[in-house]
Amino acid sequence: MSFILSAVLALGLQASGPQATPPSAWTWTLYEGDGPIVLANERPDTPDLKATLQCAPGSSVVDITVYAPDDRRSPAPSGFARLTSGAETTTGEARFGRGGRVETTLRTDHPLFAAFVGSGDMAVLTGDQTLAVKVDRPHLAKLRRFADRCAG
Repeated sequence: MSFILSAVLALGLQASGPQATPPSAWTWTLYEGDGPIVLANERPDTPDLKATLQCAPGSSVVDITVYAPDDRRSPAPSGFARLTSGAETTTGEARFGRGGRVETTLRTDHPLFAAFVGSGDMAVLTGDQTLAVKVDRPHLAKLRRFADRCAG
């Protein structure tokens, strides 16, 4: 009897012990409120970011920030970025920050932004570095909502 009781208690302890949690997946999150609207490609509950899109509601201007992975960080090669989405291309001023951060600005009425909202794919090229912004199909509705809220 004590053997069976010990076995049941051991099984109970195993079931209530620490559970291995899978690594957090990257996701797109839309933040709306009184301030700026932000669409972030992040790992929830961490400071990890791949990209953010930010605007003031109705401003028609989107600030795009892309973060280079640790293994691809390089010094600022120039002051310009080339953005592409599908067949659309434009060039804009690039601002470089710590941690491989590249920032640029794009108007919501630009054909490239429309191509990005339609496909969810955009590349930001600076010097010899290409950083991708990829919004997967399940998150395209968030991108469209973001674009609608930012448009003037």
